[in-house]
Amino acid sequence: MYKKQDNICISTKMLACLRKLYPIGTRVELVKMDDVQAPPVGTKGTVYGVDDIGSLLVHWDNGSTLHVLYGIDVCKILK
Repeated sequence: MYKKQDNICISTKMLACLRKLYPIGTRVELVKMDDVQAPPVGTKGTVYGVDDIGSLLVHWDNGSTLHVLYGIDVCKILK
């Protein structure tokens, strides 16, 4: 699970872990996003990267491209 952390400052080590855990092409499902324009919970998408602050860059199936923010939003990997 990619979920809220107590400390939203991300270390280089954690950033490397996120990039390994969410490689390009990983399918995810939105669990929670704190944004008024967020895709509906349950929306699926494809990861196209992890930026330098740990946000997941996702092309959501509904056309949205809002990022999953590290320490704030929640998504899960689809198997």
